[in-house]
Amino acid sequence: MKYITNYMVEKLVEILNIPSPSGDTKKGIEVCRNEFERLGVKTEITLKGALKATLPGKKEESKIIAAHIDTLGGMVREVTSNGYLKLTQIGGYSWNSVDGEYCTISTMDGKEIRGTILFEKSSVHNYGDAPKSDKRTEDNMVVRLDELVENAEDIKKLGINVGDFVYLDPRVEVTQSGFIKSRHLDNKAGVAIILGVCKYLIETEIVPEYTLEFFISNYEEVGHGAAGIATSLTQEILAIDMASPGIGQTSKENKVTICAKDSSGPYDLEMKKRLVNLCCDQEIDYVIDIYKYYGSDASALLRGGAQIKHALIGPGVDASHSYERTHVDGLLNTAKLVIEYCK
Repeated sequence: MKYITNYMVEKLVEILNIPSPSGDTKKGIEVCRNEFERLGVKTEITLKGALKATLPGKKEESKIIAAHIDTLGGMVREVTSNGYLKLTQIGGYSWNSVDGEYCTISTMDGKEIRGTILFEKSSVHNYGDAPKSDKRTEDNMVVRLDELVENAEDIKKLGINVGDFVYLDPRVEVTQSGFIKSRHLDNKAGVAIILGVCKYLIETEIVPEYTLEFFISNYEEVGHGAAGIATSLTQEILAIDMASPGIGQTSKENKVTICAKDSSGPYDLEMKKRLVNLCCDQEIDYVIDIYKYYGSDASALLRGGAQIKHALIGPGVDASHSYERTHVDGLLNTAKLVIEYCK
């Protein structure tokens, strides 16, 4: 499956470099739609702007395989009198994790203006210990624009307004040792895996037992990504999202994690057992883990009232909601498990 690994990495790098914070995902969705259709898979865009690609199976009843393309980001919430911007977050992250990050402001008329997110008292020469000791908050973090501006009027002349989206630079790097470093691996890694699985099933002429609904959601980071997508034919949802290595966790960047429980509660026991058995039978490198501060497209779907089975798997992504890292083996192990699940 070397060629599938290479394909997933290629697609992942491509979509990582396309900004898609929750609420502004159209370009990323279109790239995925074009790729599904190139593979010969029928697609549709939902009214909410998400993407569904359907691969017919032996049965009319369907299984949803979901991943989300929406990411963290920001919006302009204030244009200050001294020529800076203040932000509101899209998604949940620490302000410390974006202190010093380059960014792009996307205006309503299509202009893109560069800047840097900074603590407003960044200079130790001016503020002494404050840059080292002060807590970063929404109120003291600003965007310094790479334009000659001195006041709010100068900024407004650039076309920047409250509500404009702010993109964080991904800074994508693939190392010779197989690591992929970037912002927004949560969850563009999952999207790349779905594309790789779809390509493999088609090119090996595997007809799945159930019709597969590949779903690329666009509001997962704000809590309602896959809510409402189940139909009377839907039997299960398998969400693919990042697993989170850390102190006390079993997740690893080079393995696939099967999530037993997160903040929404336990995932379906029968599905968990089935996924574990597939890993054991096919010698797929896996772990089982639990996440205290986590939710997924699968949990969003069930909160919306769906009466189906649900499971969550994914590759390990270190430093989630910061500058993240995964490994190509994590992508491959996850793809292998999804392929076996689809058969």
